[in-house]
Amino acid sequence: MTIFEYINNKGYEILFVALASVIFVQILKVVLHSIRTKKFNLFFLFSTGGMPSSHSAMVSAAAISTGLVKGFDSTFFALATIMAFIVMQDATGVRQSASEQARVLNQIAHELFSPGHHLNRERLKEFLGHTPKQVFIGSLIGIVISLISHWLI
Repeated sequence: MTIFEYINNKGYEILFVALASVIFVQILKVVLHSIRTKKFNLFFLFSTGGMPSSHSAMVSAAAISTGLVKGFDSTFFALATIMAFIVMQDATGVRQSASEQARVLNQIAHELFSPGHHLNRERLKEFLGHTPKQVFIGSLIGIVISLISHWLI
């Protein structure tokens, strides 16, 4: 029994496609960062934020796979789509705002606190959210992976 037959027989297609999308996009982030900076850094394999959005890829893949498996006229597809839009809106809304605030606070801390101060110098994480382009590209990748996986499975 192949992995595809097992996934199809057990009904795990939606879960498999969602996880495959996240893994693919996180690996793609490492590759893109390595090309851009000419330095290999596995940090991006486990990081949030950046191009493309793995969250958007995952929820888009799950929604499309749900439609392909359960029907695009099903309640399951409707719920998966609603959840996908909530996740993507959050990535470009709240999380992107938090990223921008962290960037500004880090800049303020750098400029105001010269050597000799004894405050916490740990930088805030700036890569939390996504731009609309990062979310869009992530969701396209998720849709493509879902369609290819459904065709294979």
